[in-house]
Amino acid sequence: MTTQDPIVYVVDDDHRIRDSLSALLSTYDLNVVTFPSATEYLAYAKPAVPSCLILDLELPDINGLELQSRTEESHHPQIVFISGHGDVPTSVRAMKAGAVDFLAKPFRQEELMRAVHAAIELDRAARQRRAELATLNRRLSSLTPREREVLPLVVSGLLNKQAAAELGITETTIQIHRGQIMKKMQAESLAELVRMAGTLEIPMTRSRHEQQ
Repeated sequence: MTTQDPIVYVVDDDHRIRDSLSALLSTYDLNVVTFPSATEYLAYAKPAVPSCLILDLELPDINGLELQSRTEESHHPQIVFISGHGDVPTSVRAMKAGAVDFLAKPFRQEELMRAVHAAIELDRAARQRRAELATLNRRLSSLTPREREVLPLVVSGLLNKQAAAELGITETTIQIHRGQIMKKMQAESLAELVRMAGTLEIPMTRSRHEQQ
């Protein structure tokens, strides 16, 4: 297993299910870690790699839905529910809360593997987005307070003279700030800076002089 190989976590209180899933997933060259309870899963130190959680609905400590709700605000893997006792309202609740799939036992191997691969790819994409956002926030934090004021004006498409009028400074000063912003944000073009601002959810603005 390399440091970036995906991991599939299996939480099920039935050791036969855990063993069966571990054997199946291993045939697809997936790394598997199993747990008999939600408590043990939560206590496990999870590597920062693309992952999937195969989660039984009925567990000895807390049920799968409760575990799902506890992980909503943190960066836990995408969930594939499995259950021998699920009903439509339960599956709907799980899916609305973000589960990739809800499979009734016994399920077909193809169904499970399709859901697992989808979950891993979703988790991989989410990790990439979080990494990109963290990088952009570090760059944003390097801007001076004045550069932070200039940034939304620049990405909104205001001309230098309009941005200068907004802040009561000269066009030359705006040009200097603009150059520093491009350098610190490591943007190769205005279009790239606009994309970065969108990722950071920096609000666009319009010149007050345009609105008059």
